Amino acid sequence: MEDCLFCKIIKGDIPSTKVYEDELVYAFRDINPRAPVHVLIVPKKHISTLNDLQPDDELLMGHIALTTKKIAELEGIAESGYRTIFNCGKDGRQMVMHIHCHVLGGKLLHE
Repeated sequence: MEDCLFCKIIKGDIPSTKVYEDELVYAFRDINPRAPVHVLIVPKKHISTLNDLQPDDELLMGHIALTTKKIAELEGIAESGYRTIFNCGKDGRQMVMHIHCHVLGGKLLHE
C-alpha cells in the first residue's frame, strides 16, 4: 500500500534502525520504546490486521514466530525472557494498519 507507514519503512523511503531482515520480514527498533529492547517485526506482505489473515498466510505467521525467537537471541533477551504483542484494530490499540509483532525485553519503561 502506497500510504502505509510500515510499507514505506520496508522500502527504505522512511529511515529505520534495522535489526533483522530476510525475504519475508523486516524488523526494526520502535521509535517510541516501551522497554530497553523494543523491536517490531513486520511482514513484507501488507496485511492490515490479524482479522485480514488468510489460510495461505499460515507459513508467514509461523515465520514471524520463529523470527521472534531469533530477535530475542540477537538482542540477548532469550534467556531472561521477553514479551510479544500483536495489537488488532483501533480498540486493540493498533496504531499502524499493517500487522506487526512487538518484541519487548528488559524492564518495561511504561505501559
